[in-house]
Amino acid sequence: MRFASLGSGSRGNAFVIEAGTTRLLLDCGFGPRETSRKLARLGLAAGDLSAILVTHEHGDHVGGAYPLALSEGLRVWMTHGTFAATPPGRNGPPPVELIDSHWPFQIGDLEIFPFPVPHDAREPVQFVFSDGSRRLGVATDLGSSTPHVESMLSACDALVLECNHDREMLSGGGYPPHLKRRIAGRFGHLDNGSTATLLGALDNSRLQHLVAAHLSQQNNTPALARAALSQALGCAEHWIGVADQDEGFAWRSVI
Repeated sequence: MRFASLGSGSRGNAFVIEAGTTRLLLDCGFGPRETSRKLARLGLAAGDLSAILVTHEHGDHVGGAYPLALSEGLRVWMTHGTFAATPPGRNGPPPVELIDSHWPFQIGDLEIFPFPVPHDAREPVQFVFSDGSRRLGVATDLGSSTPHVESMLSACDALVLECNHDREMLSGGGYPPHLKRRIAGRFGHLDNGSTATLLGALDNSRLQHLVAAHLSQQNNTPALARAALSQALGCAEHWIGVADQDEGFAWRSVI
């Protein structure tokens, strides 16, 4: 199994997870043309994708999903709440598979375990992916952790975790008060310290990769995210990866 990011942040998010002949696009917050350009960096074309999964209905995660699915003949998988809250678009929705937020399902060579998260969306989920022997956990949009989140993300071989903001930078920054409250709230986004606390509660005995994602360009820095996560994990800072807004990150193999 291997995984990569096309970009991660408030201007768009998309990840690719691959096992065997199955390639899934997790979220699609970029338009079809930009998504195709970003896929090319990974040696892929949009036609190589097997399906699109969507975590929730916010535009930076779903904005390009329907147009890309319609142009490539792909199915989109999402929860009932996300489907109800996602605008159908000019040409209507593509074929959609509705999922239960607690029930695993299979797409090709990947088994997928959704789990609900606290976030200000209709029915948001994040996912753990398995090829039968290795597990990749992704959690990029949640305002707080829960025992169920910790249970799902424990004993993963790779993790992509949200490090949206630094508390002090957000508090002292130029965002209006209502936006600061939303971001820092229980249904907003995880700050570096909260993600470090979450990481410390997990079984990390199998961990091969750890990537910080969904960093705010105004209220965080890669150095601050790396410092927080490396302290929680007891590893060197350079071992922590960061998903960049424009470049994402290149393929990482889980062996």
